[in-house]
Amino acid sequence: MAQTYTSQLCGGTGHVKLANAEVQKICDEIKPQVEEKAGKKFHVFKATAFSTQTVAGKNYFIKVQVGENEYMHLRVFRSLPSDGYKLSLHSIQTSKTSQDPIEYF
Repeated sequence: MAQTYTSQLCGGTGHVKLANAEVQKICDEIKPQVEEKAGKKFHVFKATAFSTQTVAGKNYFIKVQVGENEYMHLRVFRSLPSDGYKLSLHSIQTSKTSQDPIEYF
């Protein structure tokens, strides 16, 4: 009988999961960088779903609610423990909906 492995491969993106407190904390920390890149302030900034990619650190692909029916996707890099787990915003995708899939970008 064949075994199925669901662990994430290095370099591949994982399954999309509902956002948790850890992901919301990442969003809260990176929010000023997102607002600067987007050129506006967000009164709502709630992580709703995410996927990760293991690299020399970890990429987080996060769906964030920024308005009543407005979402954006964030790509956030978290460095390795030896570099202090620093967070940096890599890129954003605006004009997303709650139905748009989170994909690598």
